[in-house]
Amino acid sequence: MPEDKKKTPLVRWQTPMRRVLIALVPALLAAIYFFGWRCLIMLIVVNVFAFLSEYAFCKYYKEPVTSAVFVTGTLFTLILPPNLPYWMAVAGIVFGVVFGKMVFGGFGKNVFNPALVGRAFIYVNFSTPMTAGWFMPNYGKWAGIIKYSTDAVSGATPMQVMKAGKSMGLFDLFIGNTSGCMGETCALALILGGVYLLWTKTANYRLIAGTLIGFVVLQGILWLSGVNGACDPLRGAISGGFMLGAIYMVTDPVSACKTNPGRWIYGTMIGALTVVIRMFSVWAEGMMFAILLGNMFAPITDYAVNAIKRKRKGG
Repeated sequence: MPEDKKKTPLVRWQTPMRRVLIALVPALLAAIYFFGWRCLIMLIVVNVFAFLSEYAFCKYYKEPVTSAVFVTGTLFTLILPPNLPYWMAVAGIVFGVVFGKMVFGGFGKNVFNPALVGRAFIYVNFSTPMTAGWFMPNYGKWAGIIKYSTDAVSGATPMQVMKAGKSMGLFDLFIGNTSGCMGETCALALILGGVYLLWTKTANYRLIAGTLIGFVVLQGILWLSGVNGACDPLRGAISGGFMLGAIYMVTDPVSACKTNPGRWIYGTMIGALTVVIRMFSVWAEGMMFAILLGNMFAPITDYAVNAIKRKRKGG
């Protein structure tokens, strides 16, 4: 078939995006186990509308949809409460893909992480479903495997509990036996996926290490200083959205810094900002806003790093 008559593929699959999706499988399985099969249905619904949102633009430009949109849809799903109405999730992912990615020109040109743009949109517009009425996980041998969803309501997430000065068990936090967003609760599943990303060199270790350093150092200082509501760094790191954000969103190759020194600065800034937002704002969780702020400063950080390099060479 002549080159000019070849059909444009519907989806362009990228190896790094495939690996991220594979790495997210343990978190998805944990979500289903603890919160029921509704999590899988939500994942399918969100990814369908994520695809359609990008396809609407790509069809006009006669370009294929990139597989990155499925990473966006999957991450967006995992940072939602398990009981969120489907239509709110659809509104969020459409906004995230369109205004967080496509208006900038599509894949590789967006400044902000699209999944977090979508979550911020529904977080502001539908604050009650996003912050209240958290559902406890299913219990028992089969837990959520034999259930559509969970119906045991809890008044607070681990982050809200610890911010109030109470403690949470490390084991429950580690395996995910707590209330929270469907893909954030099981630190074990997230770490397993993170090991795979580092092993395959899909994620840059500097971004993850910098985020951990910024978080642990500042959280440790506040904890040792006896600041009210400051938990120890280990509990803080495996609670809320920190692990998911540090491993899968800070490492987004598009919205993160591209220079190695910039990556250390970027990661450290996000880790420290997460602590500041958690401790001194009205929000118990700070990872989302910390990453979006980091996205905003990533280009100028790389610019400054490259300018310093040029100056040193010139000198």
